[in-house]
This record gives sequence, structure tokens and C-alpha cells, in this order.
Amino acid sequence: MQAGVARDWQELLTSSLQKEDWPDELTSIVRKLSIGEPINRADAHVLFQYSDLNTIGKLANLVKTSMFGPQVFFNHNVHINQTNICTLACKFCAFRRGRRADDAYQMGVQDYLDDLDQYADYVDEVHSVGGLHPDWDIEHYEFLFSETKNKFPDIHIKALTAVEIKHIANLSNISIHETLKRLKNAGLGSLPGGGAEILDDDVRKIICNGKESSSEYLEIHGAAHSIGMPTNCTMLFGTVESVDQRITHLLKLRKQQDASKGFQCFVPYPFLPDSSRLPQAQLASGSEILRVIAISRIILTNIPHIKAYRMNIGDELAELALNFGADDIDGTVQKESIMHLAGSTAPLSHDKNKLAKIIENAGSIPILRNTIYTEFEEYKPPKTIVKSRLPMA
Repeated sequence: MQAGVARDWQELLTSSLQKEDWPDELTSIVRKLSIGEPINRADAHVLFQYSDLNTIGKLANLVKTSMFGPQVFFNHNVHINQTNICTLACKFCAFRRGRRADDAYQMGVQDYLDDLDQYADYVDEVHSVGGLHPDWDIEHYEFLFSETKNKFPDIHIKALTAVEIKHIANLSNISIHETLKRLKNAGLGSLPGGGAEILDDDVRKIICNGKESSSEYLEIHGAAHSIGMPTNCTMLFGTVESVDQRITHLLKLRKQQDASKGFQCFVPYPFLPDSSRLPQAQLASGSEILRVIAISRIILTNIPHIKAYRMNIGDELAELALNFGADDIDGTVQKESIMHLAGSTAPLSHDKNKLAKIIENAGSIPILRNTIYTEFEEYKPPKTIVKSRLPMA
């Protein structure tokens, strides 16, 4: 599996599990984990229903530490959302605008380059997703990515959700495979994985009607994997889905990973409250967020990394999640629009030292990584010198 995972992680997990006493309700699940047998749907329901969240977190954390020891990963990135103009109108989206809206925007290629230039000296990844612009076809994105790589050859481009890939392919009258190959040749390095929402088409009809279907999301990511392009995958929970539909989502991702082996990180995040967009949303509590992250780690043992996406859940909950199975806390970000328009209050001013502090507060070792988890370096923030003062008379 690589991506920083210990080669003998399964043996380490078996040994760790055997050292603990587990409640009867979880012994079958623990046995399966200890021999590398996948958790099934019934097991997943047990994990969602089991009352002691700390025990679920403990189990997930043993999986995590078997894979990575005390390491937690982060990177130095910036988010640039290239346009908010979108041909769709998903109910949960606070970012999207119609072309004629007063606050609609579209960044020209030079505008994008100028924006990135402000951060280029200290980031190694640009993360770019946006709306489905009605005019931007394959040639637009080929030009954008090639110009970006020409000016910033050392910055990895992680961009475009599956529905953006589908939209570009349709506009350009070419296949998904050709779209991905051309974008890769232009400089696209990986896909961020957004837009999965819940991989159940009954849910999708309610919250994002018109987006790609569940099978299309998986097929597009599988196509990316087939040409050697790694991707992340995501889950938006706390809208209208049931627990069983969440489990379906996780099992579909696991099955796809067994087939194409290109998912490098899973990013679960809750719907942020905004009664004007999706008033029927079943908003997730902090405990529920931690449970979803923990169960994701327990089920998705074939996907290397689980991210505590602090842009969505905030620093405090992200820190807690690092002891509930998450091993990655994303990056410095610097600027971001989509989550913050949806209600996120996560700070955008964090540098590497602040992220490292969050990781250390969770009892872990901060590891600076590249986008595709092939380069790692322990990050040691400078020690703060406390100046002594003379006592007052």
C-alpha cells in the first residue's frame, strides 16, 4: 500500500488488538481486523450503534498507529477556487452563483497565476475546484494548467472534482479517459475527490440533482487511477442520508479501491448548518463526526490515509480526531471560499508551526508531506524562548 504505511502494519495491528480486552459486542469485528478480514455491513451497523464512542475511537486509533505509529501528516498548500459560476444549483452549496449574479466571478488564467504568485515561495500544492463554468472546456484547462506548471514547476496541481471532469468532457465532446490524459499531460497531478457527497442516488436526487451519479463518480476516479493519477475521495454526511446509506458509501469506496488502488486519502466531512439551503438536514454533532471518522478508519483499511479536514470541522475537533483514527490534518490552506461560505469558521492564517502545534497537542509527531504521499520529513517547529523577568520590588 505504501504512502507512508508500515509494511508490517497488519502484524502490528494483530499484536496490539490481542493486548486489549474488548466488549463482547465488538469481538467479531476485532477478530476480523486482526486477521485482515474486511468489515461487512452488519459489522458497520454495530459500530454506529455501539454506545461507547471512546471504545470505537480506541479501536480506530490502533488501526491508525499500526499503519503510521505516532506520525500525523500535513502539507503546505493554498486553495484557489477559480470560479463560482455553475450550471448546477445543488441545494447544499453556498458557493455557487449564476453567471449574472452580482458576486459571480471567473478568474482568467493570468488572474489565477497572479493569485498563486502571492503564495508560491512557500507552498508546494495548489488545490483548485470551482463551479461548472458553461464556457470552460478542455482547452481552457489545458492552458491554465500548462501555464501554471511553466511558471511554478515545483507546485503540484490538485484540481477538479469528478463532476468537473465530466462537465469538461461533455463540453469538449471527448471521453472521460481522453479528458484526464490531456489534463495530466498539461500538468494536472491529482484529483481532490470532492463531490462524492453520499454515493446513493436517492440521496443525490435530493441534495445534488444533476451531478454525476454514484457510479459515474467511481468510474471517473477509476479512470484517473488507470492512467497513474492518484486521487482522494470524500463523504459529505449530515444531510438527509441514513446510517445505512453512509455504510453503502464506505463499502463502495472500498470496493473501488480494491479494483483500481488509486485512492490515497479519504476525507469525511459534515454538512455545515445553513437552514436556507437544506432545512431538512440532520446536522452531525461533534460526537457523530468523531464516530464517522473512526468507523471510516476501521472499514477503509485499504485506503492509506484518513483526513481530519480542519477547514470543515475546525481545529479543536480536528485535534480530537487525531486520536479517533485520522492521521492527516490537510494543510496550511491560506485562502478558501467553499467551506467558509457554507459556515466554516476555521482560521485561514495557520502556518506550519500552528499546524504542528495542533498535531503535537494530540500527542503525535508532525510530518510534512508532499501531495501524493511519497516524500516525508519530520517537522520540528522552533522552540519558543520564554524570557525571564526580574521580580518586581
